Amino acid sequence: MSMIGNFRRVPDARLLALLEDPESVVDFLDEQGFSDLDVDKAWHGLHYLFTGTAWEGSAPLNFLVAGGRPVGDVDVGYGPARAFLNAEVRELVGALAPLTPEVLAERFNPAAMTHLEIYPDVWSRDAERDENLKYLLGYFVDLKEFIEGGAKSGEGLLVFLT
Repeated sequence: MSMIGNFRRVPDARLLALLEDPESVVDFLDEQGFSDLDVDKAWHGLHYLFTGTAWEGSAPLNFLVAGGRPVGDVDVGYGPARAFLNAEVRELVGALAPLTPEVLAERFNPAAMTHLEIYPDVWSRDAERDENLKYLLGYFVDLKEFIEGGAKSGEGLLVFLT
C-alpha cells in the first residue's frame, strides 16, 4: 500500500472546530468544496530536500512529517491529520520562499536518501535519477503554490497521509 501526502486548505474556524471534535475529521475529509492537493509519494523526499533529514528538521520546514496540531488521535490513513492555522501557513510561506527548484536540485542526494530510507525506496536507481528529481521538483512547485494560495486567501492547512 502506498503512502500518499495530502493537503487541504481550510478556514481557521473549521480547523478549530475539527480540533474540538476530532471524530468529525473522517466525514470532513469526504466533504467537497475545498482546495485539495496530493503530492503522491513525494512527501518524504520533499521533507528530505527541505530539512536534510529523514524525520527531524526545524519548524516550520518539517511540516510534512511534524508540527501543527494533531486532530485528536483519529487515524485517517497513517496517523492523525495535523492542522496548521493561517498564521502558521504564512510563516511556512516565508520559510519556503528561498527554496527554488534549483536550490532543491543541489540538495538532491540519492545515496543519502537511500541510506536514510526516504520513502519510497527508489532513490538508488541510477537510471531513474533525473526522473526522480523531476518528480520531486514538480510536486514541490505544486505544493509551494498551493500553500501560498492558502496564505493569501486566509486559510489554514490540514496535512495527512493516506
